[in-house]
Amino acid sequence: MASTIDSGVLNGLNGGAAGASGAGGLTSGQSDELRNNFMTMLVTQLQNQDPMDPMKNEEMTSQLAQINTVSGIEELNDSLSEITSQIDAGRTLQATSLIGQGVMVPGNRVLLDQNENGDVTTTPMGVELAAPADRVTVTVTSGSGEVLNTYDLGALDAGVQSFNWDGKTRDGQIAADGAYQFRIEAMQGDSPVSVEALNYAMVNRVTPSPDGDVQLDLGAVYGQVGLSDIKQVL
Repeated sequence: MASTIDSGVLNGLNGGAAGASGAGGLTSGQSDELRNNFMTMLVTQLQNQDPMDPMKNEEMTSQLAQINTVSGIEELNDSLSEITSQIDAGRTLQATSLIGQGVMVPGNRVLLDQNENGDVTTTPMGVELAAPADRVTVTVTSGSGEVLNTYDLGALDAGVQSFNWDGKTRDGQIAADGAYQFRIEAMQGDSPVSVEALNYAMVNRVTPSPDGDVQLDLGAVYGQVGLSDIKQVL
């Protein structure tokens, strides 16, 4: 009866292929050596097989298929690695289009500035609602927690919404220049709706990270955030 190649050789080959992306696997050189040993053993087996009981075609095909599978896995790993690199480069290039753009990111800071002509400018505020709400209120406070004003935004759909503060306090006066905070509450009937406050920031530069992610520099106040932190581009 014809014998087959020792399963240990095939297991070693398969381990080498799997190890291309994990700890404890074979190096490329070790995998090549095992593959060469496999072919040598297969040829030797064919040369010394019993003529009356030769290896069946399906047995040889099965073993050749396994060695080809190992080679295919290694080539696939190389291809996937190259594709991943291209995707990472594409993400970085795409992210550079955000440089100089205003974005909404998680936070609760709003800035107010009044020029010499009395024109008031405030940075946008935003909210991400987990579900629709029939009542959304925004409360602007000072750094010490003093309430300056409260606004009713009415009903809002689920998702990201942005809006602006007119800069006025409850008595109708314009607040002083500076940084303020805000909080948001949302209700659907008598049930609260989960919310995340969003504030405005400017993208200064883009930095690719070793893990393939892209970091956006939003300045000294907000630091660096990932692309997934960008909720809206203004």
